[in-house]
Amino acid sequence: MQDKPLFFLVILAGLVVLAILATGIGGFARGGEFNRKHGNRLMRWRIIAQAIAVALIMLFIWMRSS
Repeated sequence: MQDKPLFFLVILAGLVVLAILATGIGGFARGGEFNRKHGNRLMRWRIIAQAIAVALIMLFIWMRSS
């Protein structure tokens, strides 16, 4: 039961990654000034958020196994 808050945090981290990815892909598809100004930054944020999400998933699996 202790890992339930961590499960919700993992879900939240996944949704954050999905939102950043969708915004980045939408900006790329649309092109223009938004993509030139924010495209690389959004993809960097996605990589950081994805690394955090993977670390949380690994922590969740480790806590469930012990």
